[in-house]
Amino acid sequence: MTLPVDSPLLADLNPAQREAVATTEGPLLIVAGAGSGKTRVLTHRIAYLIRESGVSPFEILALTFTNKAADEMKARVEALVGRVVKAMWVSTFHSACVRILRREAPRLGFRSSFSIYDEADSVRLVKACLAELNLDERQFPPRSLRAVISSAKAELVDFESFAARGSGRYHETVAEVYRLYQQRLLAASAMDYDDLLMVTLELFGAFPEVERVYQDRFRYLLVDEYQDTNRAQYLLTKALAAGHHNLCVVGDADQSIYAFRGADSRNILDFEKDYPEARTIVLEQNYRSTQHILEAANAVISNNPARIPKHLWTDVGSGDLLVRFEADDEHAEAEFVAAEIEELSSRNILRSQVAVFYRTNAQSRVLEEVFVRRGLAYQVVGGTKFYERREIKDVMAYLRLVVNPDDAVALRRVLNVPKRGLGDTSVGHLERFAQSRGLSLAAALVEVDSIPELGSRAVAQFGGFLDTLDLLRHKAEGGPQLALEAVLTETGYLTSIEAERTIEALGRVENLKELVTVAGEFEAANAGTIDVEGVGWEARPGVEQLEAFLQSVSLFGETDGLEDEEGAVTLMTLHNAKGLEYPVVFMVGLEEGVFPHHRALGEPGELEEERRLCYVGITRAMQRLYLISAASRNLWGVPGFNSVSRFVTEIPTQLMRTAERRELPTSSTRSSTLTRVVVGDEVRHAHWGIGRVVEVFGSGPGAEVVVDFNGLGSKHLVLAWAPLSKV
Repeated sequence: MTLPVDSPLLADLNPAQREAVATTEGPLLIVAGAGSGKTRVLTHRIAYLIRESGVSPFEILALTFTNKAADEMKARVEALVGRVVKAMWVSTFHSACVRILRREAPRLGFRSSFSIYDEADSVRLVKACLAELNLDERQFPPRSLRAVISSAKAELVDFESFAARGSGRYHETVAEVYRLYQQRLLAASAMDYDDLLMVTLELFGAFPEVERVYQDRFRYLLVDEYQDTNRAQYLLTKALAAGHHNLCVVGDADQSIYAFRGADSRNILDFEKDYPEARTIVLEQNYRSTQHILEAANAVISNNPARIPKHLWTDVGSGDLLVRFEADDEHAEAEFVAAEIEELSSRNILRSQVAVFYRTNAQSRVLEEVFVRRGLAYQVVGGTKFYERREIKDVMAYLRLVVNPDDAVALRRVLNVPKRGLGDTSVGHLERFAQSRGLSLAAALVEVDSIPELGSRAVAQFGGFLDTLDLLRHKAEGGPQLALEAVLTETGYLTSIEAERTIEALGRVENLKELVTVAGEFEAANAGTIDVEGVGWEARPGVEQLEAFLQSVSLFGETDGLEDEEGAVTLMTLHNAKGLEYPVVFMVGLEEGVFPHHRALGEPGELEEERRLCYVGITRAMQRLYLISAASRNLWGVPGFNSVSRFVTEIPTQLMRTAERRELPTSSTRSSTLTRVVVGDEVRHAHWGIGRVVEVFGSGPGAEVVVDFNGLGSKHLVLAWAPLSKV
């Protein structure tokens, strides 16, 4: 193909990029390797269509997956062609469907001003359907049913087809809820997020003349991140391109990591089958990473059979070797990461340039604790810090009630968690009764029989809640771990989450099991004596130790949120890393059963997706990449000794160097070595420097000190965990 050389839109592109931009007619597959400049190609291609091919912006439709990506694309196209871009549709799939349906939905019985239900609205409607069908939310969790319905719609399965696909009480019940749910949506002239795609396709199927209108209008169709399309998005794209075949899709099957959301990598892998006349252009030149990093990525992903072959390369040089380190356990792993980050800081690498990736959210807990103790500022991206996660706060509220029955905030949080049929009305009656009698909420609970407004069912549920608390107090005599395990099982909390049957719920279960690990570690680490101001405290099982555990967790939160002129280290799961880049990347937990995740072992399709996830993680690194595993790991409440991840062994050894082993704290020595301070002592903190002790109070493992650091103010610290030493 002969390309024009005089267009300024082609001047700064490499040969493959130029070909992708200037190939304007017919179906085109652009296989865009990580860091190969796909957004630049897309935006220049749109500008080329307008400026060089004379295509009206009105005839172009560009689709992507997030509003942020759409806005960025609009801004970059506008910088190239000016305000004519305002006539274009550059949007997400869902936004494009909304624009179509606002005009056409009345043909299907909806108002043009139909409502759009978000996830929270959808869950509320499912709850209403369950109530109407006299179904128990504890047996059929609304979020779980909503997820099943959403998955069905992504596959374009209506409630009648869904009902015919299976049998058994659970399936039949979901089908009945789905049927009623859709009836209520139509009656309310509303659509949920999944309907926007499904109803648009129904519209095109029922009214071919409407479909032709949009086929004729959008003569040029561009789709970004095509590997992430689900069946509905795939069919919508195919329908709109059916008239002209001027379809350009950009993506990379090697970065398809969202199967759990319905993404189907076969859509991009089979593009040439769908369009035999298609042209394929592969973008292999990488502008982000060093060659050593790219060779590691190439080596790992080449083990996946279902892919379009490509080999990433760069002209920026080989760069540093990858750093390989095997820690003794997860605590030594976190200590190594923290120590390396501190070393990098001494070489003028800002902490904001560093990211730590892990497979599951639960893995952040040990990292967070070590970072706080060492004074390393951090942020958790795409998730909540461990002790701020909803499920953690829920079960911690139960433990707070065990040691302090008058904790009204904790009581209100868990009265109806998990669902007990104690709604706002019943709780309101309880609160008004407490106020009228001058009682605490806990004391009023004991007298619920005296509240005339409460029905017998509510009284029984309140009584059952009190019985559960009594049982938990008995279990607490065995210490924090036993108390926590009792909360998870005796309240039904763990069962209620497991019943949701979603990927998100599985992650929450893992977080709760990790909290059990925290409690066990606390007991083990504080089995001796700590002496503060000459007051001895001997750890013993029971509520006293539970109090100390709660105190240590609450004060951990207080010491969080460190400020640092170098910015914060970024912590995130590998799934959240997609689309980002960092000069320095640490990948931790590289063991079989952790990454790849244990759910993928023995499942070839899921294992391929895990390998793609590893490829994504590797290709986020620009200059330095650390690959870290632990010989043993206590994760999700279960100690384990797993072999090194197969993904590490797939990388040629000549691309890696083994990090020097340092004298790092282990799980048994990670707390502060400082056991006694008095007011007036000068101490040194690893992050804040020298300060003077101004207050000491409490005893045991949760003993607290207040230290005044010159110029930085006073800091409230847990003595056993703060990185303090005497000056």
